[in-house]
Amino acid sequence: MRKIVHIDMDAFYASVEQRDDPKLRSKPVIVAWRGNRSVVCAASYEARKFGVRSAMSAVRAERLCPNAVFLPPDFPRYRVVSWQVRDIFRRHTDVIEPLSLDEAYLDVTENKTGLPTATQVARTIREQIRTELQLTASAGVAPNKFLAKIASDWRKPNGLFVIQPEEVDAFLLPLPVGRLPGVGKVTEEKLKGFDVHTIADLRRLSLPVLESRFGRYGIRLYELARGVDESKVVPDRPTQSISAEDTFEYDVPLAETEPMIRRLAELTWAALRNERRIARTVVLKLKTAEFKILTRSHTPSSPPSSCEELTAIALSLRERVALGPQQRFRLVGVGVSNFLDTEDPAQPALFG
Repeated sequence: MRKIVHIDMDAFYASVEQRDDPKLRSKPVIVAWRGNRSVVCAASYEARKFGVRSAMSAVRAERLCPNAVFLPPDFPRYRVVSWQVRDIFRRHTDVIEPLSLDEAYLDVTENKTGLPTATQVARTIREQIRTELQLTASAGVAPNKFLAKIASDWRKPNGLFVIQPEEVDAFLLPLPVGRLPGVGKVTEEKLKGFDVHTIADLRRLSLPVLESRFGRYGIRLYELARGVDESKVVPDRPTQSISAEDTFEYDVPLAETEPMIRRLAELTWAALRNERRIARTVVLKLKTAEFKILTRSHTPSSPPSSCEELTAIALSLRERVALGPQQRFRLVGVGVSNFLDTEDPAQPALFG
């Protein structure tokens, strides 16, 4: 029987801002660029009381919470704190699968500190995050990944919830089917058409019926309804890319994108410095006023060795966009990919 912990930092970006600026504590904080097209990256729990949620438009968030403090996101700083959290995880296990900067799965079936139960491991990790980083995290403990993720959300914020193996059915069956991973609004509506509203309802459908109606995902639904999830915690999954992007408040011609490209290149470079690998390819992303996405990339003979070099490459990629001076753009992004390990002796030191 596996012992899986899912750790989810509470309102991570907003909590880091409140921790680092005492004047923000107990105030509604919204991490987002202001503008008609910006979206909320994170909201403190004080702001959430007004209905503000991540991915909501910044304009709507301001209407819901007019007294909120808006702060532009500082992803390089959040990434540093995320690494500090992972250093705490590594004291307990090396089997860690980060999902984002603020959440991760840990397999603590065997732990490095000799604690007798997964619950004690989760409790210790949360306490270490609180005392050392002055942040809070919620944790879920369960026999598999999908149950652990549901459990971590059960007592947020700053909560711990445990699903013991013998408690899986009692916990799972009354839940709405929309709590299962992969069941979005479309699938949920389709299931309601079959009179399936709860996971108990779903369990009554046979495997052949689910497979005929949902294909391969029907097999997954059959297993999830029975609390079965054999997916492993996959450690050290390498980063495929690092990027930063933003949406203009108003559509702009290509010639006016330079200030944004420079700022995004700086953010990308700052995030790249926390990687222990070299990025060889620079990518420029643009979205037209008609929502068409364009990408241009370049892999120089030697990787960019400074923010200035990265910026110069990103700016040069604009010359490969030939849509005419009348074309307007609503979004721009700068990223890097095609990583190489810095330990490779054939490669130059990136930050020497």
